[in-house]
Amino acid sequence: MHFPLTLPANKPFDAIGFGLNAVDHLIVVPEYPAFDTKIRLLEHKQSAGGQTATTMVSLRRLGLKTAYAGRFGSDPEGLFGFQTLKDDDVNVDFAEIVEGARNQIAFITIDARSGERTIVWDRDDRLAYKPEEAPVEFGSLGRVLHLDAHDPPACVRVAQAARESGTIVSADIDNVYEGLPELLPLIDILIGSKEFPRRVTGITDERAALVELKARYGCALVGMTIGAAGAVVYGDRTFIESPGFEAPGGCRDTTGAGDAFHGGFLYGLLTGQDIGTSLKLGNAVAAIKCSALGARTALPTNSELDQFLLTVFS
Repeated sequence: MHFPLTLPANKPFDAIGFGLNAVDHLIVVPEYPAFDTKIRLLEHKQSAGGQTATTMVSLRRLGLKTAYAGRFGSDPEGLFGFQTLKDDDVNVDFAEIVEGARNQIAFITIDARSGERTIVWDRDDRLAYKPEEAPVEFGSLGRVLHLDAHDPPACVRVAQAARESGTIVSADIDNVYEGLPELLPLIDILIGSKEFPRRVTGITDERAALVELKARYGCALVGMTIGAAGAVVYGDRTFIESPGFEAPGGCRDTTGAGDAFHGGFLYGLLTGQDIGTSLKLGNAVAAIKCSALGARTALPTNSELDQFLLTVFS
């Protein structure tokens, strides 16, 4: 099944992202600790992350031209996160460092047996965008605009500019935020977490929730990531499901796997692949990501992705 969308030409970037960045403090433990106990950690690492920032890095490492707009704190974590994007050659002309603000952070406890994690996070309110602060001109600079729908009223303004210029709007959404209903009709490709369709529609059956989500908001394609089981999308009255891949060498950390999936999926769209192949690419990038510790660690290059797929399908 082909994408029911037409990619624009003659844009400065293949993909642009407006949304979150974060710095993660990853703590690996032998097993998840019980309440009111002590446990010695196996490993600790500081790593850059964040939904949209990770997706832009993923696409850049796969060889596409990307740009990121978002806010960083002026603390050491913020400067660290900002520098990691520059080091990966993601354009940050529209990114901001907010003086006096603390960067978004997360403390992530990872069970060494499975790579599954528990996240405790915080975001300084000074990093949020008011609608009038949204970088509207940024929205038209890419063939695809990718959002995570934090600060929905600001996202609406950027998405409107994108749609008016022919840019395709993609979104990775986990929760229902204030102002979200006004944003959803502006999204062409909406692939959220497993829980998101139920949270929006109130329908517990996953496929029925996707059907309702598409009917209610008119997105060209809706879907969900379902962890190790892969992902499923719905469009043109058809479901397409693609199973996940095992992480090479075993899963060390699932942090950022969903963000990495979106990088691989959009890479398929931007390189002319059909939806089924794009799902496989998304799952492959997510699997490679899970093989290492850290949200942006082990995001593959184009050649590494090709080698992984050759190994899987040989």
